[in-house]
Amino acid sequence: MKTWFITGASRGFGARIAEPSLAKGDNVVATARNPKSVIERLGNHPNLLAVALDVTDETQARAAANAAAEHFGRIDVLLNNAGFGLLGAVEEATAEEVERLYRTNVFGLLAVTRAVLPHMRAQRSGRILNISSIGGYGAGPGFGVYCSTKFAVEGLSEALRAELAPLGIHVTAIEPGFFRTDFLDSSSLSVSVEPIADYADTAGAVRTRAAGLNHAQPGDPDRLARVIVDFANASNPPVRLPLGSDTVAAIEAKHASDAAILAAWRHLGVDRLRRVVKGEAWHGAITEGGFGLPKGIAHRRFSARGRPRAWVTADIVRMEEVRRAEHWNVLQDEATTAE
Repeated sequence: MKTWFITGASRGFGARIAEPSLAKGDNVVATARNPKSVIERLGNHPNLLAVALDVTDETQARAAANAAAEHFGRIDVLLNNAGFGLLGAVEEATAEEVERLYRTNVFGLLAVTRAVLPHMRAQRSGRILNISSIGGYGAGPGFGVYCSTKFAVEGLSEALRAELAPLGIHVTAIEPGFFRTDFLDSSSLSVSVEPIADYADTAGAVRTRAAGLNHAQPGDPDRLARVIVDFANASNPPVRLPLGSDTVAAIEAKHASDAAILAAWRHLGVDRLRRVVKGEAWHGAITEGGFGLPKGIAHRRFSARGRPRAWVTADIVRMEEVRRAEHWNVLQDEATTAE
């Protein structure tokens, strides 16, 4: 028996995942701004604890996590599901719309995660499932700001996975494609109110298609819910779980596109950087650790005649200077002077 802590549990994926979890005998802490809406959707159940939670309220998040641990004794699975969308071109989105979206989709996820993690760390076990999106792997017109919040979820998930793995806690970003949920309803999707005519063929076209796609998406949300409930028992869960043929196709297409970019621009991204200074005066080597940058980027400097000098660490300011040096003349001059 597991104890689930689910945000946004009164509808959508949250409610659909809570239902089979309860049916199999798991405990479910189902949170929503109004806990009565949880009871209306899921009914009264001995294994259900409905808790009021606005994920943007960090104090309330800590109280909800403590109530869950006190009631059921532990929290095994955190499902960060609460969130909503924003449809419109990036320029069309107002600062207020962007901030509101980030408060829920990113800062809310962080607040709940911080509230639950002390309980999981004490247990030395747990799973965090962060609902991302097909848009967390590749962005498109009309959903740029929304996708940026899911890109953030993906990055946080990757870092959390590395930080928490030694403590017995697994982290996975769940990447659903288009499923028949309420996501395109006005209750889940905000639309920028001042469209710009220049975007009619891009973001505007997406806005039109989205209106006709609502509740006609190809994916079956009940099947997705069952997959996630079963996935919570996976012995070696991956850092991301693409769900839906459209998500898999989108990821494969992006991989192919990125491979083409690397092939076309490798001469600038790698080969030319190796010739920044005559005699290949700088040779890069990434130091150990996650992402490769906990101690900076070490560079071994050589004289123009190829004699090694010393290992140095380049700070970010220095690296930015390198990037901005037109045709790398600055470093060329420095190398010549040093000789």
